[in-house]
Amino acid sequence: MMSAKSKATAIIDTMMHKDYFSQWLGIERLEEKDGFCKLKMTIRPEMCNGFEIAHGGISYSLADSALAFASNSHGRQAVSVETAISHIKPLKAGEVIIATAEEKSRGNKIAIYDVRIEKESGELAALFKGTVFRKETEWNV
Repeated sequence: MMSAKSKATAIIDTMMHKDYFSQWLGIERLEEKDGFCKLKMTIRPEMCNGFEIAHGGISYSLADSALAFASNSHGRQAVSVETAISHIKPLKAGEVIIATAEEKSRGNKIAIYDVRIEKESGELAALFKGTVFRKETEWNV
């Protein structure tokens, strides 16, 4: 029988294999376990808008990937049904950001996660909240 961490890692490995968008973002996995995921990426110039700051969709996408990995880590497939983000600090090309997704509530069908996006210095850049629907389908890993 797999340990919880190795099962979570196997699930995220499976998800990441076909997640070409997360691969394009350049996501690096730092830590993962049941209901938790920590990811890191570097803002690239092509991710920036006309204000020369990262497009809001970049930090949102990193948070959304962290949500997906954390919420699927228990073994049941989960999909987002509602998400929201508050951008607090602008991000520039070359900056490294870290997303930390933590489970706040998990029921049979619905689970809620908070995701913090921080600069490498620890400065808070954005707060994201995600609600997921937990399907009956289990990951086959």
